[in-house]
Amino acid sequence: MRFERSSSRALAWAGAAALAACAGPSTHHVVAPDALGPYSGAVDTGEFVFVSGKVGRQRSTFAAEAASCLDAVSAELTGLGLGLADVVSATVYLTDIGDYQTFNEVYLEIVPAPWPARACVAVAALPGGARVEVQVIARR
Repeated sequence: MRFERSSSRALAWAGAAALAACAGPSTHHVVAPDALGPYSGAVDTGEFVFVSGKVGRQRSTFAAEAASCLDAVSAELTGLGLGLADVVSATVYLTDIGDYQTFNEVYLEIVPAPWPARACVAVAALPGGARVEVQVIARR
């Protein structure tokens, strides 16, 4: 079956609703309205919150994109009653490992110490032409 763009968004919403219905009473799936694929924006299990990768909307410079990306992560957490201080693990994806130092500088300005465990992975490309994506796990 082939889906057009508008019906694939409807499919993503339907898939998120189906996951939420099947997940049980202690798991909550947060719909990702601007998702580029069929996935939840976050999954809240009660003790842990798994936030799907977020990209930045501000793309004037890499630093601006990185800050915007971390702001998107923070906004998702805030909507669930958490903050960046609750993050226990972060995975960073960069399309250019040469941006690693700049990302660290932005990260130090936004993410409070003590910092979570973190991995950084260089990738060939990211959805939507993003240069950085951050995925986190937070604990209540």
